[in-house]
Amino acid sequence: MAHEGADILHAHPHHHDAKGFVHAVEAASQARGLRLTPLRKEVLELIASERKPIKAYDLLALLREKHGNAAPPTVYRALDFLLENGFIHKLESINAFVSCHHPDEAHQVPFLICDVCSSAQEVCDERVASLIEAQASAFGFRPQAQTLEVHGVCKRCHKA
Repeated sequence: MAHEGADILHAHPHHHDAKGFVHAVEAASQARGLRLTPLRKEVLELIASERKPIKAYDLLALLREKHGNAAPPTVYRALDFLLENGFIHKLESINAFVSCHHPDEAHQVPFLICDVCSSAQEVCDERVASLIEAQASAFGFRPQAQTLEVHGVCKRCHKA
């Protein structure tokens, strides 16, 4: 999908409609024959409802508020399922998770991460992933995963 001029970059802050997102994941799961268990769905809802990336142990604490016996392996298995199927992204540099704006398609996107407020924006511009793939290919390198995380200060924090 080619874009011209100002339409080239699409940054998505991660505080979108959580219910709509969960419904999109349910539909994608059903279409792909995946089993979105109640726990997986609950973890997904927790991630989607956050205004910024959330860490696994924060998810565990939220689950324990509702289900006193939630254990770390349970949360990690749910996160693994959601990651493997492209429903969430893991931001390695801050060891946290965010929902994916396009749960029905596989894609690689860069993130802009604010070091002040910890917000993350998904930048939907396929040219970035294509450029990295082309450079890797030029070096004879075959990437298996790609996550580009750019740290800095967001517009809101920069103004403060």
